[in-house]
Amino acid sequence: MGVRELRLVVTADDYERALRFYRDVLGLPELADFSSEDGRVRLLDAGRATLELVDARQAEFIDRVEVGRRVAGHIRVAFEVGDAARVTAELAEAGAQVIAAPTRTPWGSLNARLEGEAGLQLTLFEELGEG
Repeated sequence: MGVRELRLVVTADDYERALRFYRDVLGLPELADFSSEDGRVRLLDAGRATLELVDARQAEFIDRVEVGRRVAGHIRVAFEVGDAARVTAELAEAGAQVIAAPTRTPWGSLNARLEGEAGLQLTLFEELGEG
């Protein structure tokens, strides 16, 4: 089945400013608006995604080159999978900590939250479609 999509989820303190920056200035096309009374969310097309794994020394080096000091922290990475329950179980068996079991969301997907290797928080999501 494999992973179908890598979705980087960013929580913005100033949502409108972030939306303008990424959608309007950077030019990421808007794919969907899943906003509701519970909050705002827009899905922007960032093209092809990859997962870049680095060790601590490389992360420190990248920060030093680009910023001059260590500044990067952890992020949550969302992976679309074909079977969220199965993949959650497989990752748990491989050592991931399940923070939340797969749960049906109001926006039509089955989502699980895990703490993966290297302290990376993961969301696994399975699109359930309409109905």
